[in-house]
Amino acid sequence: MSRISALTARLPSPAKLFLAWLEFQKGASEATVEAYAQDILDFETYLNEQGASLARPASVDKLMVQGFAAHLFHEGIARSSTGRKLSALRSLFRYLLRSHKVESDPTAGIRNPKQDQRHPAMLNVDQVFDLLAEAGGGPLPSTSSADTAGKTAPLTLDDAMLLRDKALLELLYGSGLRISEALGLDADDIRADMHSLIVTGKGGKDRQVLLSDTCTAALHEWLTARPMVPPQHGEQALFLGRKGKRLDRRQAARILEDHARQAGILQHISPHDLRHSFATHLLQGGADLRSVQELLGHSRISTTQRYTHLDLSALTRVYDAAHPLAKDET
Repeated sequence: MSRISALTARLPSPAKLFLAWLEFQKGASEATVEAYAQDILDFETYLNEQGASLARPASVDKLMVQGFAAHLFHEGIARSSTGRKLSALRSLFRYLLRSHKVESDPTAGIRNPKQDQRHPAMLNVDQVFDLLAEAGGGPLPSTSSADTAGKTAPLTLDDAMLLRDKALLELLYGSGLRISEALGLDADDIRADMHSLIVTGKGGKDRQVLLSDTCTAALHEWLTARPMVPPQHGEQALFLGRKGKRLDRRQAARILEDHARQAGILQHISPHDLRHSFATHLLQGGADLRSVQELLGHSRISTTQRYTHLDLSALTRVYDAAHPLAKDET
Protein backbone atom coordinates (compact mmCIF):
# COMPACT_ATOMS: atom_id res chain seq x y z
CA MET A 1 0.00 0.00 0.00
CA SER A 2 1.38 3.41 -0.99
CA ARG A 3 1.69 6.21 1.56
CA ILE A 4 -1.15 8.14 -0.11
CA SER A 5 -3.42 5.08 0.08
CA ALA A 6 -2.50 4.59 3.74
CA LEU A 7 -3.38 8.22 4.52
CA THR A 8 -6.64 8.33 2.57
CA ALA A 9 -7.79 5.05 4.13
CA ARG A 10 -7.97 6.90 7.46
CA LEU A 11 -10.04 9.78 6.07
CA PRO A 12 -13.83 10.15 5.77
CA SER A 13 -15.50 9.94 2.37
CA PRO A 14 -15.76 13.72 1.66
CA ALA A 15 -12.00 14.10 2.09
CA LYS A 16 -11.31 11.04 -0.07
CA LEU A 17 -13.45 12.46 -2.86
CA PHE A 18 -11.58 15.76 -2.66
CA LEU A 19 -8.17 14.06 -2.91
CA ALA A 20 -9.35 11.99 -5.89
CA TRP A 21 -10.56 15.19 -7.59
CA LEU A 22 -7.24 16.88 -6.80
CA GLU A 23 -5.26 14.04 -8.37
CA PHE A 24 -7.35 13.12 -11.39
CA GLN A 25 -9.20 16.32 -12.27
CA LYS A 26 -6.63 18.93 -11.28
CA GLY A 27 -3.61 16.81 -12.20
CA ALA A 28 -1.80 17.46 -8.91
CA SER A 29 1.49 15.67 -8.40
CA GLU A 30 1.85 12.67 -6.10
CA ALA A 31 3.85 14.79 -3.64
CA THR A 32 1.09 17.44 -3.54
CA VAL A 33 -1.68 14.87 -2.99
CA GLU A 34 0.34 13.23 -0.22
CA ALA A 35 0.95 16.58 1.50
CA TYR A 36 -2.76 17.50 1.31
CA ALA A 37 -3.76 14.09 2.63
CA GLN A 38 -1.44 14.45 5.63
CA ASP A 39 -2.62 18.00 6.38
CA ILE A 40 -6.29 17.03 6.19
CA LEU A 41 -5.65 13.97 8.36
CA ASP A 42 -4.06 16.24 10.99
CA PHE A 43 -7.21 18.36 10.95
CA GLU A 44 -9.44 15.29 11.17
CA THR A 45 -7.47 14.06 14.19
CA TYR A 46 -7.98 17.43 15.86
CA LEU A 47 -11.71 17.37 15.04
CA ASN A 48 -12.08 13.90 16.52
CA GLU A 49 -10.69 15.20 19.80
CA GLN A 50 -13.43 17.87 19.72
CA GLY A 51 -16.16 15.33 18.97
CA ALA A 52 -16.45 16.37 15.32
CA SER A 53 -15.41 14.90 11.96
CA LEU A 54 -15.12 15.68 8.28
CA ALA A 55 -17.58 12.83 7.80
CA ARG A 56 -20.08 15.58 8.71
CA PRO A 57 -18.42 18.57 7.00
CA ALA A 58 -21.45 20.84 7.49
CA SER A 59 -20.88 20.62 11.25
CA VAL A 60 -17.36 22.09 10.98
CA ASP A 61 -17.40 25.80 11.80
CA LYS A 62 -14.96 28.69 11.80
CA LEU A 63 -14.15 28.32 15.50
CA MET A 64 -12.94 24.78 14.87
CA VAL A 65 -10.58 25.93 12.12
CA GLN A 66 -9.29 28.75 14.34
CA GLY A 67 -8.88 26.27 17.18
CA PHE A 68 -6.85 24.00 14.90
CA ALA A 69 -4.54 26.90 14.00
CA ALA A 70 -4.11 27.74 17.70
CA HIS A 71 -3.41 24.08 18.45
CA LEU A 72 -0.65 24.03 15.83
CA PHE A 73 0.87 27.17 17.36
CA HIS A 74 0.95 25.63 20.84
CA GLU A 75 2.49 22.47 19.40
CA GLY A 76 5.35 24.57 18.03
CA ILE A 77 4.52 23.87 14.39
CA ALA A 78 6.35 26.23 12.02
CA ARG A 79 4.32 29.12 10.63
CA SER A 80 5.02 27.96 7.09
CA SER A 81 3.64 24.49 7.89
CA THR A 82 0.57 25.99 9.57
CA GLY A 83 -0.03 28.16 6.51
CA ARG A 84 0.23 25.13 4.23
CA LYS A 85 -2.27 23.17 6.34
CA LEU A 86 -4.74 26.06 6.29
CA SER A 87 -4.32 26.33 2.52
CA ALA A 88 -5.14 22.63 2.22
CA LEU A 89 -8.31 23.17 4.27
CA ARG A 90 -9.33 26.13 2.10
CA SER A 91 -9.02 23.98 -1.01
CA LEU A 92 -10.98 21.18 0.66
CA PHE A 93 -13.89 23.38 1.71
CA ARG A 94 -14.01 25.22 -1.63
CA TYR A 95 -14.44 21.81 -3.23
CA LEU A 96 -17.12 20.81 -0.72
CA LEU A 97 -18.92 24.11 -1.29
CA ARG A 98 -18.97 23.58 -5.07
CA SER A 99 -20.13 20.01 -4.50
CA HIS A 100 -22.98 21.25 -2.26
CA LYS A 101 -21.66 19.23 0.68
CA VAL A 102 -21.55 22.40 2.80
CA GLU A 103 -23.49 25.66 2.65
CA SER A 104 -20.70 27.92 3.90
CA ASP A 105 -16.91 27.88 4.02
CA PRO A 106 -15.55 27.77 7.62
CA THR A 107 -12.09 28.81 6.40
CA ALA A 108 -13.35 32.10 4.93
CA GLY A 109 -11.62 35.11 6.47
CA ILE A 110 -8.97 33.04 8.28
CA ARG A 111 -5.53 34.25 7.30
CA ASN A 112 -2.28 32.38 7.35
CA PRO A 113 0.08 33.37 10.19
CA LYS A 114 2.63 36.01 9.24
CA GLN A 115 5.59 34.18 7.83
CA ASP A 116 9.14 34.44 9.09
CA GLN A 117 11.50 36.01 6.58
CA ARG A 118 13.25 32.90 5.37
CA HIS A 119 15.64 32.93 2.45
CA PRO A 120 16.33 29.94 0.22
CA ALA A 121 19.37 27.86 1.03
CA MET A 122 21.98 27.79 -1.70
CA LEU A 123 25.52 26.90 -2.67
CA ASN A 124 28.06 29.36 -3.98
CA VAL A 125 29.52 28.86 -7.45
CA ASP A 126 32.71 27.19 -6.19
CA GLN A 127 30.70 24.70 -4.14
CA VAL A 128 28.52 23.84 -7.15
CA PHE A 129 31.61 23.27 -9.31
CA ASP A 130 33.14 21.07 -6.61
CA LEU A 131 29.91 19.07 -6.36
CA LEU A 132 29.56 18.52 -10.10
CA ALA A 133 33.25 17.68 -10.45
CA GLU A 134 32.96 15.09 -7.68
CA ALA A 135 29.83 13.59 -9.23
CA GLY A 136 31.66 13.37 -12.53
CA GLY A 137 34.43 11.39 -10.83
CA GLY A 138 37.47 10.26 -12.75
CA PRO A 139 37.65 8.72 -16.22
CA LEU A 140 35.38 5.72 -16.54
CA PRO A 141 36.62 2.34 -17.82
CA SER A 142 34.15 2.40 -20.69
CA THR A 143 35.63 5.54 -22.18
CA SER A 144 39.26 5.88 -21.26
CA SER A 145 40.86 2.94 -19.47
CA ALA A 146 42.06 -0.36 -20.83
CA ASP A 147 42.92 -3.74 -19.38
CA THR A 148 46.30 -5.43 -19.73
CA ALA A 149 45.39 -6.85 -23.15
CA GLY A 150 44.78 -3.37 -24.52
CA LYS A 151 41.01 -3.77 -24.61
CA THR A 152 38.56 -1.31 -23.16
CA ALA A 153 37.36 -2.45 -19.74
CA PRO A 154 33.62 -3.08 -19.55
CA LEU A 155 31.29 -0.61 -17.90
CA THR A 156 30.12 -1.78 -14.47
CA LEU A 157 26.83 -1.07 -12.75
CA ASP A 158 28.65 1.24 -10.32
CA ASP A 159 30.02 3.17 -13.31
CA ALA A 160 26.52 3.48 -14.71
CA MET A 161 25.19 4.78 -11.40
CA LEU A 162 27.89 7.48 -11.34
CA LEU A 163 26.87 8.56 -14.83
CA ARG A 164 23.26 8.68 -13.67
CA ASP A 165 24.17 10.80 -10.65
CA LYS A 166 26.20 13.22 -12.76
CA ALA A 167 23.35 13.63 -15.28
CA LEU A 168 20.79 14.20 -12.52
CA LEU A 169 22.85 16.85 -10.70
CA GLU A 170 23.80 18.61 -13.95
CA LEU A 171 20.10 18.78 -14.84
CA LEU A 172 18.96 20.05 -11.44
CA TYR A 173 21.54 22.84 -11.32
CA GLY A 174 22.05 23.55 -15.02
CA SER A 175 18.34 23.85 -15.82
CA GLY A 176 16.83 24.72 -12.43
CA LEU A 177 14.33 21.86 -12.46
CA ARG A 178 12.22 20.86 -9.50
CA ILE A 179 13.15 17.38 -8.34
CA SER A 180 9.65 16.13 -9.26
CA GLU A 181 10.11 17.50 -12.78
CA ALA A 182 13.47 15.79 -13.25
CA LEU A 183 12.30 12.44 -11.86
CA GLY A 184 9.13 12.62 -13.97
CA LEU A 185 11.12 12.59 -17.23
CA ASP A 186 11.14 9.50 -19.43
CA ALA A 187 14.14 8.28 -21.42
CA ASP A 188 12.54 9.11 -24.76
CA ASP A 189 12.15 12.76 -23.67
CA ILE A 190 15.86 13.23 -24.44
CA ARG A 191 17.18 13.49 -28.01
CA ALA A 192 20.77 13.76 -29.19
CA ASP A 193 20.34 17.11 -30.93
CA MET A 194 18.26 18.89 -28.30
CA HIS A 195 19.29 21.99 -26.38
CA SER A 196 16.02 22.26 -24.45
CA LEU A 197 13.20 20.04 -23.30
CA ILE A 198 9.61 20.29 -22.13
CA VAL A 199 8.87 19.46 -18.50
CA THR A 200 5.57 19.27 -16.67
CA GLY A 201 5.58 21.47 -13.58
CA LYS A 202 3.12 22.33 -10.84
CA GLY A 203 -0.54 22.20 -11.80
CA GLY A 204 0.28 20.13 -14.87
CA LYS A 205 1.72 23.16 -16.67
CA ASP A 206 4.32 22.49 -19.34
CA ARG A 207 7.32 24.74 -19.86
CA GLN A 208 10.48 24.73 -21.90
CA VAL A 209 13.80 24.54 -20.06
CA LEU A 210 17.26 25.02 -21.51
CA LEU A 211 20.06 22.45 -21.39
CA SER A 212 23.71 23.40 -21.06
CA ASP A 213 26.29 21.64 -23.21
CA THR A 214 27.69 19.81 -20.17
CA CYS A 215 24.19 18.74 -19.14
CA THR A 216 23.42 17.42 -22.64
CA ALA A 217 26.69 15.48 -22.67
CA ALA A 218 26.02 14.03 -19.20
CA LEU A 219 22.50 12.98 -20.18
CA HIS A 220 23.70 11.12 -23.25
CA GLU A 221 26.49 9.41 -21.33
CA TRP A 222 23.86 8.17 -18.89
CA LEU A 223 21.51 7.08 -21.69
CA THR A 224 24.36 5.05 -23.16
CA ALA A 225 24.87 3.33 -19.80
CA ARG A 226 21.16 3.05 -18.87
CA PRO A 227 20.69 -0.40 -20.55
CA MET A 228 22.95 -1.81 -17.82
CA VAL A 229 20.00 -1.33 -15.46
CA PRO A 230 17.18 -3.60 -16.71
CA PRO A 231 13.93 -1.63 -16.26
CA GLN A 232 11.23 -3.34 -14.22
CA HIS A 233 8.02 -4.03 -16.15
CA GLY A 234 9.10 -1.85 -19.07
CA GLU A 235 9.79 1.20 -16.88
CA GLN A 236 10.34 4.22 -19.16
CA ALA A 237 11.84 6.57 -16.54
CA LEU A 238 14.95 8.51 -17.50
CA PHE A 239 16.48 8.09 -14.04
CA LEU A 240 16.43 4.53 -12.69
CA GLY A 241 17.49 3.05 -9.38
CA ARG A 242 19.66 -0.05 -9.17
CA LYS A 243 16.59 -2.29 -9.22
CA GLY A 244 15.23 -0.79 -12.43
CA LYS A 245 12.47 1.32 -10.89
CA ARG A 246 11.94 5.05 -11.31
CA LEU A 247 14.16 6.95 -8.92
CA ASP A 248 12.15 8.55 -6.09
CA ARG A 249 12.66 11.80 -4.18
CA ARG A 250 14.26 10.17 -1.14
CA GLN A 251 16.78 8.29 -3.26
CA ALA A 252 17.63 11.49 -5.15
CA ALA A 253 18.15 13.34 -1.86
CA ARG A 254 20.53 10.63 -0.64
CA ILE A 255 22.47 10.76 -3.91
CA LEU A 256 22.98 14.51 -3.51
CA GLU A 257 23.95 14.20 0.15
CA ASP A 258 26.51 11.50 -0.62
CA HIS A 259 28.18 13.50 -3.39
CA ALA A 260 28.09 16.72 -1.35
CA ARG A 261 29.85 14.97 1.52
CA GLN A 262 32.48 13.55 -0.86
CA ALA A 263 32.98 17.07 -2.27
CA GLY A 264 33.66 18.41 1.23
CA ILE A 265 30.41 20.39 1.48
CA LEU A 266 29.49 20.23 5.15
CA GLN A 267 26.14 22.05 5.09
CA HIS A 268 22.96 20.06 4.55
CA ILE A 269 21.63 20.55 1.03
CA SER A 270 18.57 19.23 -0.77
CA PRO A 271 17.78 18.86 -4.49
CA HIS A 272 15.69 22.03 -4.24
CA ASP A 273 18.76 23.93 -3.03
CA LEU A 274 20.34 23.34 -6.44
CA ARG A 275 17.31 25.03 -8.00
CA HIS A 276 17.76 27.96 -5.60
CA SER A 277 21.43 28.15 -6.54
CA PHE A 278 20.56 28.13 -10.26
CA ALA A 279 18.20 31.10 -9.82
CA THR A 280 20.53 33.08 -7.59
CA HIS A 281 23.56 32.62 -9.83
CA LEU A 282 21.55 33.75 -12.87
CA LEU A 283 20.47 36.93 -11.09
CA GLN A 284 23.98 37.59 -9.84
CA GLY A 285 25.18 37.16 -13.41
CA GLY A 286 22.85 39.89 -14.65
CA ALA A 287 19.73 37.97 -15.74
CA ASP A 288 16.47 39.91 -15.41
CA LEU A 289 13.81 38.78 -12.97
CA ARG A 290 11.16 38.02 -15.60
CA SER A 291 13.47 35.69 -17.50
CA VAL A 292 14.38 33.80 -14.33
CA GLN A 293 10.68 33.57 -13.46
CA GLU A 294 10.04 31.96 -16.87
CA LEU A 295 12.92 29.51 -16.49
CA LEU A 296 11.79 28.46 -13.00
CA GLY A 297 8.14 28.15 -13.99
CA HIS A 298 6.92 30.45 -11.21
CA SER A 299 3.35 31.63 -11.72
CA ARG A 300 3.97 34.78 -9.64
CA ILE A 301 6.89 37.17 -9.85
CA SER A 302 6.80 37.56 -6.05
CA THR A 303 7.99 33.96 -5.72
CA THR A 304 11.03 34.69 -7.85
CA GLN A 305 11.75 37.91 -5.95
CA ARG A 306 12.82 35.85 -2.93
CA TYR A 307 16.17 35.40 -4.65
CA THR A 308 16.92 39.09 -5.13
CA HIS A 309 17.93 39.66 -1.48
CA LEU A 310 20.97 37.50 -2.04
CA ASP A 311 22.58 40.24 -4.14
CA LEU A 312 22.49 42.67 -1.21
CA SER A 313 25.94 41.71 0.08
CA ALA A 314 27.44 42.25 -3.37
CA LEU A 315 25.72 45.62 -3.67
CA THR A 316 27.04 46.58 -0.22
CA ARG A 317 30.60 45.81 -1.27
CA VAL A 318 30.21 47.92 -4.42
CA TYR A 319 28.75 50.78 -2.36
CA ASP A 320 31.53 50.62 0.22
CA ALA A 321 34.17 50.57 -2.49
CA ALA A 322 32.74 53.36 -4.64
CA HIS A 323 30.67 55.80 -2.60
CA PRO A 324 32.64 58.70 -1.07
CA LEU A 325 30.58 58.77 2.11
CA ALA A 326 31.12 55.05 2.69
CA LYS A 327 34.89 55.36 2.83
CA ASP A 328 36.77 55.56 6.10
CA GLU A 329 38.47 58.99 6.07
CA THR A 330 41.33 57.66 8.12
